[in-house]
Amino acid sequence: MDGKAPISVSAITHQIKKEVYPNVDDDATILLEYPSATGIIEASWNWPFSIKDMEVFGANGYMQAVNDKTLRLKNNGKDDYKIYQAKTSKPVYSNHLSYLSAVLKGEINPANDLSSLPNNLIVVKILAAAKKSAQTGKRVILK
Repeated sequence: MDGKAPISVSAITHQIKKEVYPNVDDDATILLEYPSATGIIEASWNWPFSIKDMEVFGANGYMQAVNDKTLRLKNNGKDDYKIYQAKTSKPVYSNHLSYLSAVLKGEINPANDLSSLPNNLIVVKILAAAKKSAQTGKRVILK
């Protein structure tokens, strides 16, 4: 969301596999409210297989990152999906040391990057608010 924190966070958690994870919740749904969008994070340790996808619904269509290599697009009014292969990341993003080196050399500007400090502070605020919301059952407003 271009470096912007959500307006509010709501969350529910469950302990589904008590015998496997006896001391923690193993399933969470987090709802993020933005001025012009809603984000839903579904996090779980209890799914039968690893799921690492992302879906974005817009006014004119839908896009899903099925995995790190495949994108699926459907435009409004069309019956079929278009499949695209995701572009390979630049070598500088291939590992943390290459990334850090490029930042220190001024080769890249990490301002709105997913690994930037400002972005990670927003992530920490979201997770803290989600934990509070799950405990209290109430929506948490971020400031």
